[in-house]
Amino acid sequence: MKIWPIVLLLALSVGVAQPAQAVTPTTKTLVTLHKEGGFAGLDDRVIVYTNGCVRLSRRTGPTIDKCLTGKENRTLRGHLKQLRLGRSEARPQGADFIKYTLAYRGHRASRYTLSASWSPVVRDLEQVLEKYWAPD
Repeated sequence: MKIWPIVLLLALSVGVAQPAQAVTPTTKTLVTLHKEGGFAGLDDRVIVYTNGCVRLSRRTGPTIDKCLTGKENRTLRGHLKQLRLGRSEARPQGADFIKYTLAYRGHRASRYTLSASWSPVVRDLEQVLEKYWAPD
């Protein structure tokens, strides 16, 4: 029995560098924020997945995938427990309004003014976008 082919395969498999695991989000979404409008033409999106990773995008620039720290994830989930989406708010008259759309637990609503339960969630997601979205 020739053992050298087995030894050779083992040596090659150990010597081959494994690619670094990329941050890839799962398909299960925890919460999404879409912030759009205003004179600046905002079009920001934050998608948080159940595994704690996020996908961030803006009107211009790349889409970024990152993972939240444990503290960021715990804080967001704590605020999500208090979130009451309610019904969508009617579009106000005028042109310079920012529309916030949140989707959570199969429900989606849009608002132009943030309620007490929306404010902490939107603030958390905006902070994540500011911290992690940095185009090269």
